[in-house]
Amino acid sequence: MIILALDRDGRYSTTVFRPALFALAVSLAPYQCQSNDPKTRNYESPGDGLYDLAQEFRAKGQDEAYKETLRFIIERYPSSRRAVTAKSELEAMGG
Repeated sequence: MIILALDRDGRYSTTVFRPALFALAVSLAPYQCQSNDPKTRNYESPGDGLYDLAQEFRAKGQDEAYKETLRFIIERYPSSRRAVTAKSELEAMGG
């Protein structure tokens, strides 16, 4: 961080404050890092969005679309939390 300051002679001089820059960067770091905790995430994962879509298909009685969407979640996003739910729902339906 560069600061413009008056010196003893009344002239402007520049001063580099590296500790201040470091402190600013460290204080902002938590806001730049992405969280994988579902409770603190501020975005929806693709698996979450697709699972919501599958639930809409189910509510409208479109069972085949519901099953296909669950299969897609399992195939495309196998490590997502919704893949586990999708597997158990498919098993409960027998397919």
